[in-house]
This record gives sequence, C-alpha cells and structure tokens, in this order.
Amino acid sequence: MNDEAVRDRLRAVEDPDLGDDIVSLGLVNAVEVDEDAGVVRISIALGAPYSPHETDIGARVREVFADTDYEVDLSASIPGGLSADEDVLPGVKNVIAVASGKGGVGKSTVAVNLAAGLSKLGARVGLFDADVYGPNVPRMVAADEAPQATGEQQIIPPEKYGLKLMSMAFLVGEEDPVIWRGPMVHQLLTQLVEDVEWGELDYMILDLPPGTGDTQLTVLQTLPLTGAVIVTTPQDVAIDDARKGLQMFGKHDTNVLGIVENMSSFRCPDCGSSHDIFGTGGGEAFAAENGLPFLGGIPLDPAVRTGGDGGRPVVLEEDSETAEAFRRLTENVADMAGVVRRREASGR
Repeated sequence: MNDEAVRDRLRAVEDPDLGDDIVSLGLVNAVEVDEDAGVVRISIALGAPYSPHETDIGARVREVFADTDYEVDLSASIPGGLSADEDVLPGVKNVIAVASGKGGVGKSTVAVNLAAGLSKLGARVGLFDADVYGPNVPRMVAADEAPQATGEQQIIPPEKYGLKLMSMAFLVGEEDPVIWRGPMVHQLLTQLVEDVEWGELDYMILDLPPGTGDTQLTVLQTLPLTGAVIVTTPQDVAIDDARKGLQMFGKHDTNVLGIVENMSSFRCPDCGSSHDIFGTGGGEAFAAENGLPFLGGIPLDPAVRTGGDGGRPVVLEEDSETAEAFRRLTENVADMAGVVRRREASGR
C-alpha cells in the first residue's frame, strides 16, 4: 500500500461538522506506510481532545483500514500558527473563555463544571479564575492549597479534581477587597498567565468577570482564544446584556462557540413538575437569532448551589439530571472547539 492508496481510503471519512471528507478538507497532515512493520502512520488535524465528534473521526479512520493487515498508528495535531516568542501559552491547545454580560447568571458555575467535566472525560485541564474583583473558583472546588514557587520564581498551580488552578483568591486575604485600576489588572493577569507553570494542557478554561471591562480587553488582546462561551438566563434583561458580550467578542474577531442557558427551569422535588421561574427558551432563541450553536440548558437545581458551596462540582455526580445536562454541555463545547480548530486547519 502506498501513500495515495491510504489517502483514497481516508476519503471515505467524513467530517460531521465541515461537510466534506478529511482529505478534501486538508485535514490529513501526513501519511507514512511502513511495510516492514505493517503499520500505516497517519497524522490528522484534530485539535479538541476528547471531543465526541473528533473521537468519532479517529474511530472512522481506523475502520477504513479494518479489512487490511495494517495496524493504524494515528496521531492528532494542529499545525501552530504562532512562533515560540509569540505564543504566551505554548503548552495549551485550547483556551476557552466563559463570559456573561451581567452578574448573577451562573457564569462561574458553568466555568467550573465545564472544566471539571472536561477533566472527567480524560482531558488535561487548567481553570483560570480571571475574575479579579470577585474570585470564587477556589471555594467552588474546595481548593485550600496555596500556589508554590520554583527557584526561578515560576508559580506552580495547585490541583483539585485533576484541574490546575489559578485565582486572585490565592493571592489576597479571604476578606480583602481588590481595589485596583485597569493597568494594575492588566499587569496582574499577564503575570498570572506567563509566570505560571501550566504545563501541557488540552484545555484552559477562563472564568471572566461579568461585563465588558478591562479584564476582558486584556484577555482578548493577550491570549490565543479558541473561542468563548456566553452564559445567560432565559429572561430578557439577561439576554440584553449577553448581547453586549457577544458584540464585544465580535469586535475582536473572537469565535463564539455558543450560548448556554442557565437556570432554564426548576423541577419541584415534591410534585415533580417544572416551573419556568426566569422564563423559558430565551437563551436558545438568542442563539438562533445570531446563528450560534445552543450548547445546552442547565436547570435551576439546589444541587448546583450545594455543589458550589461545598466545593464539589455537580457534573462529577452520577445519576443526576443536572449532572447529565452539564456533561452534554461539556461535550458540545469540546465539539465546537474542534470545529474551530479544524476549520482553521482546513482554511475554510
């Protein structure tokens, strides 16, 4: 079997999101046939580890060689577009910002459960609490260990639930308010990104503060974002502010992976009926209005509050409707990150 015969077989592998086969899309990085070892080595431009759709693509690649005597050695990588000097996070494959136009919609809850959900899938994940003025992430994962420093003054982030963590809450007193102007915020965020030993990560989840201020601008100007997830509740006042966040990302040419509708319904534990306390369908309608994926709805569930206050993200629980909603959300975000990365690799 030669290289062209390998590529002919790979033309039977369709990308479920980009609408063509992986050869025509330019997603086959390299092919090598080792006749002596009986191995076909294939490198595919897949950029979102543990994305269900990319996992399916990999499985399909193996299937098209099932009727041969060759073993398939499959690897995945996206050719980098930044030089070593330009890449501030060289070991991080995907940086995903979780944002909202206003506070109180559960943005940090979504960020924490998204990060924990990705880690549960098997991904290497960092969780960066970029909400300088109101950092909550350490409490939400019960992270009591402080960061350590190396001899080279690099910061070693603590870990919990398989997540590498960094937050302003580690650096100030528990009750100390942060009263800083924009330039100080910019300097701190830059330092926390560049001076932390994040290592090799499949995903870094950024929990942004609400609104469209200095922190968001710093992140958009300095970090290589794969995309952003916008969190809203169904009610109109939250949608109005989410729209401002969407416009902010649009002005900075940042991909928006989709919309999450939090607190979408409340299921009464006594009677079993559902109540739309904050309305219904607002997030899904907002996504449709702007041609964006609807990543999922998260019910209003006391277990979410209990998990956040108690330091165990609800996505880690078993046999829970809300945990399953977060798991579907996690998979959808990973799939959309994969779409962005493969689209970049294919030039489409």
